Amino acid sequence: MSQLNLLNIVQRPRRLRKSAAIRNLVQEKHLTINDLVYPLFVCPGTNVVEEVSSMPGSFRYSIDNAVKECQELWDLGIQSIDLFGIPEVKTEDGSEAYNEYGIIQEAIRAIKAKVPDLCIMTDVALDPFTPFGHDGLVRDGIILNDETVEVLCKMAISHANAGADFVSPSDMMDGRIGAIREALDDTDFSDVGILSYAAKYASSFYGPFRDALHSAPQFGDKTTYQMNPGNTDEAMKEIELDIMEGADIVMVKPGLAYLDIVYRTKERFDTPVAIYHVSGEYSMVKAAAQRGWIDEKRVMMESLLCMKRAGADLIFTYYAKEAARILR
Repeated sequence: MSQLNLLNIVQRPRRLRKSAAIRNLVQEKHLTINDLVYPLFVCPGTNVVEEVSSMPGSFRYSIDNAVKECQELWDLGIQSIDLFGIPEVKTEDGSEAYNEYGIIQEAIRAIKAKVPDLCIMTDVALDPFTPFGHDGLVRDGIILNDETVEVLCKMAISHANAGADFVSPSDMMDGRIGAIREALDDTDFSDVGILSYAAKYASSFYGPFRDALHSAPQFGDKTTYQMNPGNTDEAMKEIELDIMEGADIVMVKPGLAYLDIVYRTKERFDTPVAIYHVSGEYSMVKAAAQRGWIDEKRVMMESLLCMKRAGADLIFTYYAKEAARILR
């Protein structure tokens, strides 16, 4: 190309990248504090703040310290948490999951008493509550569907009764959203929402989370109920079914490796879409940053922005506090 032709270029996209002010003016997608949901691990005891070894910077809190953490989150501008509980007792029938005085139920009440406007979402699955580490009840090595759904309904009602704003079934049992919606409505909790882990894949990125919650499977894997990573049409089917059954928000999990699923979901459905920036993704960034291979803050913010760009309305991330401080 001649010098003359170069000088006559009409469209020069670099004009819109000339300075930070210009780049900010034309940025298409923006990450805000309002997009962030902080996953919070609650454990038995008092005055406990225990770092998860495989998730540097992420902690298990006793309820008293979880309340303090929630106040700090609120002061930072983070308005929502996703609550996970580590019970004192694990039983084969998972009955501790719906104990009115269980770890999650007590945590909800304590947090609401101190930070009443904080939106509390609660995990609804049985993997921390049985000795098997599976999301459902187990019989002869088989994860039971319908029997599990009955227990999940009891669990959801107990969370609602304690003051949860949303219950978040993460188990991937068939029909559980419709059953939970009906159970909540029948017990006068029609105002409690359901955030469904609608497209949850049988991913290898969950390892540090299971370490944090002491919930690793004790046999086999979760491929008979969580989704095949090679499937996308199946995700659309799962999401559509959950919306039809009453889900208010649908989630895609994991996050970065599944942005195509988030994009397809947002293009196809009008329901708000959540994404989970899962433990393995978080820990990989932490590990690389500790070795000096990457700029942790820049990678963190880029990752979260990319989730927003793909179509996520809510982002569940262990980086919520760090991101909030930067966004402020």
